[in-house]
Amino acid sequence: MSAILMFSCSDDGNEAVAQPTMSQKMYITIDGVSKPVTLYNNAATQALVAKLQEGNVTVSLNSSGGFEIWGALGFSLPTSNEQMTAHPGDVILYNGSNICLFYGSNSWSYTRLGHIDELSGNALQAFLKAGESNISVTLSLEPVSSGLSAVRMDISPQDDAYYNLNGQKVVNPSHGIYIKNGNKVIL
Repeated sequence: MSAILMFSCSDDGNEAVAQPTMSQKMYITIDGVSKPVTLYNNAATQALVAKLQEGNVTVSLNSSGGFEIWGALGFSLPTSNEQMTAHPGDVILYNGSNICLFYGSNSWSYTRLGHIDELSGNALQAFLKAGESNISVTLSLEPVSSGLSAVRMDISPQDDAYYNLNGQKVVNPSHGIYIKNGNKVIL
């Protein structure tokens, strides 16, 4: 598996530390909008990807401290905690079973999971619903679709029945507008 290096800088002026990343992306979906996450390559993310291969994980997260949304994953992941400063966009594992999505900064002992791509500043805060509670967040290996992809009609092309505008079959139609064989009919 090829690895790309991602660099992060701490606020205390220390040199940047290279973090190997996975080629596999994770997606975070909130209110039907999916954003990719570049995952760091460690035991926690490998276990998370294995869990997501079984199916999407939806969690309820809450804002806390004015810098993150966080909540229980419902399962534990391996930890490799290190004292660090999390920055906006960082995706962090806390205490082995909680996920934290940062829109601000905080220093603590965390396990790095990844970083949300494509967003920063106000756009990141809006996406993460900063300041709100009970935020439904879906973690997945593919973007989650929220719309209809197709509409299927169970009416055969030679169906001589009449249907009202609500799609209900009408046995004895009277005066009005109906659908017959897919066409509008006025009686």
